[in-house]
Amino acid sequence: MPLGPGTSELTPTMIDPPRVPVRIDTVRQQFDRRAAGFSTHDVLVREIGRRLIERLAVIKLAPARVLDAGCGAGGARADLLARFPRAHWLGVDLSSAMVQAARRQTSIRQRIAAMLAALRWPGVPMAAASLCADAGRLPLRAATVDLVFSNLMLHWHPAPHTVFPEFKRVLAVNGLLLFSCFGPDTLRELRAAYVSAGIAAQPMPFIDMHDFGDMMVAAGFATPVMDVEVLTLTYATPRALLADVWWLGGNPRIDRRAGLPSGPRARAMLAALDARRDGDGRIALTIEVAYGHGWRLHEERAAKTRGETVVALADLRAGLPSRRH
Repeated sequence: MPLGPGTSELTPTMIDPPRVPVRIDTVRQQFDRRAAGFSTHDVLVREIGRRLIERLAVIKLAPARVLDAGCGAGGARADLLARFPRAHWLGVDLSSAMVQAARRQTSIRQRIAAMLAALRWPGVPMAAASLCADAGRLPLRAATVDLVFSNLMLHWHPAPHTVFPEFKRVLAVNGLLLFSCFGPDTLRELRAAYVSAGIAAQPMPFIDMHDFGDMMVAAGFATPVMDVEVLTLTYATPRALLADVWWLGGNPRIDRRAGLPSGPRARAMLAALDARRDGDGRIALTIEVAYGHGWRLHEERAAKTRGETVVALADLRAGLPSRRH
């Protein structure tokens, strides 16, 4: 969509942005509970992080400082430092247990490197390679980051539209924001199974990629680009599927059903999932992943980009017009 100057060009979603029905403390509790074993059950998270990092191959960037927002147990750290071996990595996560898990996986050599980096990184405590903080209130000074990398974090935040301005604040001029998040079609088979079993569930309302694009525009990011892909996971049993969903973060909604379904309804839900087996006897689960990036430019240069039309990467490759951001 054309991005004209001033607030008159903002879409309704930018004026009244979508919120996620969670609280910071409920999200923190969900991931604190998963921290101990997360690094052995984060295959999907790592794979999406790897795909996100691959997008940097076509972007000219040599960051000195990389902020990994929503770093979890530090699963993307090695791949980011392999891509940018001269960069200093700082992980931030809402869950203190996840931060501790990330620190335990840090070698002595990496800790020394983090301590030296802290000396040259204003606002970062000594010897801290990872910090516990809300992404909407980062404990960093302005313009101290060259790349903000955020893998599968934004959809858990109760007010993601407040996170984008914070990302822009900590980015230096010509810095890049690169992120991924779950889209609305994620877990659709599980939602259908709940409905089939007559369970009044309150699933997470994952935000559409166009809304995230609007949030980037509203925050002042230049040339924002959103793209989406759909992954299909398959499982041998319904319980294996449910276990993976639990490790992804469960459901931190504040209005969700108290306790898990049990008895006849639980059996009906498992049967509904079992009935979805394909020709190979596997049960499919859809994961919609949105990818986005935008630049923090000098304000005068950024103003010149506001009249540009921004499209999805897939449409650029195909040479087709698009209404995506």
